[in-house]
Amino acid sequence: MLDRPARPRDKTTLATIAASAGVSVATVSKVVNGRDDVAADTRALVEDLLARHDYTPPSARRATALSHTVEFLIDGDFSAYATQVVDGVVEAAGDSGAAVVVGLLRDSRSHRLPSTPRTWARTMAAAGRTGVIVVTGELTAAHVDALAAVRLPLVVIDPLNLPRTEVTSVGSTNFNGGVSATQHLLQLGHRQIAYVGGPPGASCNQARLHGYRAAMESAGLVPHEEHVLNEGFHYDVGRRLGARLLALPQRPTAVVGGCDAIALGIMEAARVEGLRIPDDLSVTGFDDTDLAAMAAPPLTTIRQPLREMGRVALRTVLRMAGGEALDSHHVELATELVVRGSTAPPPR
Repeated sequence: MLDRPARPRDKTTLATIAASAGVSVATVSKVVNGRDDVAADTRALVEDLLARHDYTPPSARRATALSHTVEFLIDGDFSAYATQVVDGVVEAAGDSGAAVVVGLLRDSRSHRLPSTPRTWARTMAAAGRTGVIVVTGELTAAHVDALAAVRLPLVVIDPLNLPRTEVTSVGSTNFNGGVSATQHLLQLGHRQIAYVGGPPGASCNQARLHGYRAAMESAGLVPHEEHVLNEGFHYDVGRRLGARLLALPQRPTAVVGGCDAIALGIMEAARVEGLRIPDDLSVTGFDDTDLAAMAAPPLTTIRQPLREMGRVALRTVLRMAGGEALDSHHVELATELVVRGSTAPPPR
């Protein structure tokens, strides 16, 4: 029964799937809509048949260019970074006549990705979504494939990884940003410069770290191994790893933070140690979120055009939903050094 040829896509109905699976239409409907009151083996059988028939819910097929609804998923906390990206997405959606639904990529309690990618993707298609945007997402290949199977275009903003090279992404010139932040500190006279960044495997963090190393090497300097730390894009990471750096016998005179949150954590670690910013320690961030200008002292940082990244992502996913071919799968917007009060020449 599983080998029955699929009918043409426009004639595939829930009844078709139900007949092939030997279950009721109601059961198939529950699977399509992500209900959990279906036995695991029955769910697996129905999902396999849905994939074989390349079934897409009618609500998704009826969506038109004038009624786009885009799912915007945040992978992690609703941070200052995510807020500014959302501003850009919503603004572009208003200009385009589209709607945006904001949610979390991971379960708020378990912090895990949806365990059944195909059901997850079909649930969004059944709800009438016509595109998906994920910010700082760490999707698996199975989740990417599941979205492709239901014809939902995907755009990832500042991705932590890309399980498929053809996944469309919007980011910034992270390498250049890492170079600019480090060169700024070098020009001030610093030589003992540390780097505290995000997840070691994150592509954006790797690019920022490579930029830092390139600038140091261009100045004839080799960073101390204990001066390079990578863990996560969080305030607590900056505070904890900053304290570790400041406890070293040869502590740095400046630190390049992989994001603004990390930089603010480092500044707090310095305050606890009785050090003054920037008299005793210079710190730079990356992002230029609203928090950077509110810090005491205001944070020198690398500005990512976060709102513009959101606008570009929204416009891109709508173009994909409309069947338009893209010139490139990857878009990088320019970064800019913003000098404020958290950097100064090193102490004598």
